[in-house]
Amino acid sequence: MSAEIICVGTELLLGEILNSNAQFLAQELATLGIPHYYQTVVGDNPERLKQVLKIASDRSRILILTGGLGPTPDDLTTETIADFFDTSLVERADLLEEIAQKFASRGRKMTPNNRKQALIPQGAEVLPNPTGTAPGIIWQPRPNLAILTFPGVPLEMKRMWEDTAIPFLKAQGWGQEIIYSQVLRFWGIGESALAEKVSSYFNLSNPTVAPYAGQGEVRLRVSAKASSEAVARELIEPVAKQLQEIGGLYYFGSDTDTLASVVGQLLRGSGETLSVAESCTGGGLGQTLTEISGSSDYFLGGVISYDNAVKTSVLGVNPQDIGSDGAVSESVAKQMATGVRSLLQTTWGLSITGIAGPSGGTETKPVGLVYIGLAGPGDEVEGVRYQLGENRSRSSIRHASTCNALDLLRRRLLRP
Repeated sequence: MSAEIICVGTELLLGEILNSNAQFLAQELATLGIPHYYQTVVGDNPERLKQVLKIASDRSRILILTGGLGPTPDDLTTETIADFFDTSLVERADLLEEIAQKFASRGRKMTPNNRKQALIPQGAEVLPNPTGTAPGIIWQPRPNLAILTFPGVPLEMKRMWEDTAIPFLKAQGWGQEIIYSQVLRFWGIGESALAEKVSSYFNLSNPTVAPYAGQGEVRLRVSAKASSEAVARELIEPVAKQLQEIGGLYYFGSDTDTLASVVGQLLRGSGETLSVAESCTGGGLGQTLTEISGSSDYFLGGVISYDNAVKTSVLGVNPQDIGSDGAVSESVAKQMATGVRSLLQTTWGLSITGIAGPSGGTETKPVGLVYIGLAGPGDEVEGVRYQLGENRSRSSIRHASTCNALDLLRRRLLRP
């Protein structure tokens, strides 16, 4: 017993619209504990949609379709489904009246092409749309196969799913178990290196463990199938704890945690404050910190010292060190951190200086070279060199620089 998601719309294939419907439905199916192995995106073409229906109906018991329920000629989902299952369409007078009333309530007159939205396959039930004019259908055209259709508008689809689809699926005996996941997040270690450390856990059956990576961060998803979230959490907890211990300091948080939110929790917990000095990230570090609600409790501000004159006049960096070592150097990073800490009177000062590219690199200082400075209580100051790679994009280098700076501070705050 499994479900399959079919999203209809040429605009999705062209990348004009982000397919957020598939993500939402996938998460909902997991919450209901309904296995889900396939997703398909198909354009507004009846023959290709029929091909998709042929494959999907042979391998899945629940087909969930979004898109193609509108009034225009390219909205062909309902009639294509009916044609595929050799079933006639019938006009529902109650639907037609409801659609007309919705137009009237908005001070508009229903156009003739909206009439097609009142057509549903013979024997199908209506999946009501409380907010839009395009109803869906719930149909079981043959034993062990259920079809649910939704409009492509996310707000309408979500409301219809919650109001009608979930109760229907549960009434049919689906959704008796849930699939619950916890995501463990790591920074500073590659996906393959972490996978090697925890490879024995990939053979577990319940819970399961799977790795994935993105933008320098590595994640381990621990998923359990159980009768309730509480039971699933009990299954996940010992495995997650073991994975965290193996990951050591590379592990920084779970689920919605970010490096910025974790750093914020540590600073707030100790009653300490932070200021930043940035060059190549151009304010990205400060932006990341202030994306956290309540960050004003511990983050006081920063200086974007993009030009060397700002480094010297505002942050007090020695011009001779810039001349001898260059603006991208350990000595300058340390002075930037010390300078902003002193200027804003904070517990910690954190700095970034580097070459984000694609131009500006040299043989001795290539694109991707970044120095991060950290100044703290007791006049302690350190500078760390990172070589992030010459072939990375400018935005990737800036993002990694920001994350490495936060991770450096996180690790320091965790020291006894």
